[in-house]
Parts: sequence; structure tokens; C-alpha cells
Amino acid sequence: MKKLSAEFYLRTNVLAIAEELLGKLLVTRFGGETTSGRIVETEAYNGVTDKASHAFGGRNTKRTGVMFEEGGVAYVYLCYGIHQLFNVVTNTAGIPHAVLIRGIEPVEGKELMVERMKKKTFDHTVGRGPGNVAKALGIQTAHTGMSLQSPEFFIADDGMSYPETSIIKSPRIGVDYAGEDALLHYRFHVKNNPYVSGKKTVV
Repeated sequence: MKKLSAEFYLRTNVLAIAEELLGKLLVTRFGGETTSGRIVETEAYNGVTDKASHAFGGRNTKRTGVMFEEGGVAYVYLCYGIHQLFNVVTNTAGIPHAVLIRGIEPVEGKELMVERMKKKTFDHTVGRGPGNVAKALGIQTAHTGMSLQSPEFFIADDGMSYPETSIIKSPRIGVDYAGEDALLHYRFHVKNNPYVSGKKTVV
């Protein structure tokens, strides 16, 4: 398992990064406890020109400011006051690209994931959907701005990859407010994977 380099996140094509994150391992080692999951669903957000992005139109606030930092840090925000959603900031400083991690297939620390999600037994909801990704891996808004080069929080490549024929591209979920940008095929997921949220076929 090799941690993704800082250069991986600094590239300009957020769509390529979102697709290439499929199959990678998202790892947390908080409090000395390790949990990890293989990324099976992502969504790309294309900065100031993307009406679905928090940074659309150059919106730089206390919450979104981290999106304008150099790529390779975490952006975690609270959705509906309940769900904490983890995004990977990409591109160079000043260009607020990000990739939302929507689904992981649990690999290590499944018992701890079940405990964090306050479930009795393990099932396919563990890591399915962006809110459950954060719950399962212990990711919180306090981790916003944390480097993905840290020993406690990173994404790694263990040599596994999905064939192109297994990757589905479709519109993002829950961004109807973005008008025509809601129709962009900026969502990437692994075909027939049970940890993928929402619709699993091309719309």
C-alpha cells in the first residue's frame, strides 16, 4: 500500500482525479485505531464555474475557504445539520476543485465502523452514501484542512483497479438546484457494487 503523492491532487482535471480515486483505499488512524475502505463512488465539483459547487462564482467563506487551498487536504462540511461529508480538495491554490467521496467498500476495522454507526451488525449500509463514509471512518468537520499526507488520514494505492467497463459515469445526486449543471456526468461509481448509493446505472 502506497500513499498517493501530493502531486496526484495538484492536477488540473478534477474529473480525471474523481475517476482515478475509484479503487483507492481511504484510510484513517484516529486514536490509534485503523479503519479503511475502498472508494467505489465519487463526485467531482469543478470550482467557480460549477453551479453545484460550494465555491461557485468564487464564493470564498469561512466554510469554503479550504477549497481555495493547495490540493491534497480534506474539506469536511455538515449537511442538513446532521451528516458530515468528506471531500478531497484538488488542483493548485486558488482553484477550488473538490471530489466528494460518496461510497466505500469497508476493508479494515469493520467492527469499529459498525460501532461508530451505532449498528448491531455489519451490512451494506456501512460506508454507503457520503454521510456513512464519514461515520464509518470517524471523519468529522474538525478534520477540515488536514493534509492527506498525514499518517492519520490518507488515501493509498494498493495496486487494485477497476476495469473501464466497470466504471459508470452519471449525473450527481441531490444537486437539482444547479440547473443545467445538475445534468453533467460528474459522478463516477463501480457497476453493481453494493456500497454505491443512489442510482447505480447511467441516467
